[in-house]
Amino acid sequence: MTGWGTGICEAGGSAIHYLRRGGAGPTLVLLHGLTGNGACWRPLARCLEDGFDLVMPDARGHGKSGAPASGYRYEDHARDVVNLIRELKLSAPALLGHSMGGMTATVVAAQLGDAIRGLILADPTFLGAQRQREVYESDVIEQHRRRLHCSRDSLLADLRSRHPQRSDEILALLAEARMQTRLEAFEVLTPPNPDYRHLVSAVRAPIMLVIGDRPVVTLETARALQSHHPRVRIEQIAGAGHGLPYDQPEQLAGVVSTFLESLTARPRHGSSQPGFSPPL
Repeated sequence: MTGWGTGICEAGGSAIHYLRRGGAGPTLVLLHGLTGNGACWRPLARCLEDGFDLVMPDARGHGKSGAPASGYRYEDHARDVVNLIRELKLSAPALLGHSMGGMTATVVAAQLGDAIRGLILADPTFLGAQRQREVYESDVIEQHRRRLHCSRDSLLADLRSRHPQRSDEILALLAEARMQTRLEAFEVLTPPNPDYRHLVSAVRAPIMLVIGDRPVVTLETARALQSHHPRVRIEQIAGAGHGLPYDQPEQLAGVVSTFLESLTARPRHGSSQPGFSPPL
């Protein structure tokens, strides 16, 4: 097992900062949600690092990645991930995406076909048209603008009052990530989102959808996705809201590990061949 490594992927016109942790096991790329960053995966990563090579990028406009003036739609985020996979020469990685990162991961998996080993979605932003408009027309951007002018201690106090069940470590990571999120990043909320039903139908890899007991993706919506993909597995974790990696990191890591281990014995087309590289 190695320590925490860092790097910058310059491909695609936007510098993408990433953390890397783990050993020589299968690769898992972890994609965070809006106002997060790659470091927010640290508590979950510690549970997986012995068995997997973990790559945790900061999305554009987040963390230590570049922040172009525009270009924050899901297609832009997906392009960054594809470029990262190519530049790091990641062979048949699995993808784990939370919230915004879940939608991004689905776009990537739909594009890359058999180059993706498996897709894990932690309460992704699979929203209907009306809900997308409601979020976009809300004051969420103005709330973030105000928080950017708050002190770190003030942000921590606010997070602690709203999420008393989360660890001090996670709250500190989330406060830091919030302060590093640029306003431009909220462009991703502009409707319409990609059609998640169409994307799920196009994914060739096995999918695990994980939700909490207060999810964005309802159990009804989750079960409906099984009609769009023959290998959608649903897991529900008690005691978690939308912030699954922050509310229950150890439990999420457990179901992720079990799912990924189930893929090692699954025959794959093309990706087991020596010298295989994704069709980028």
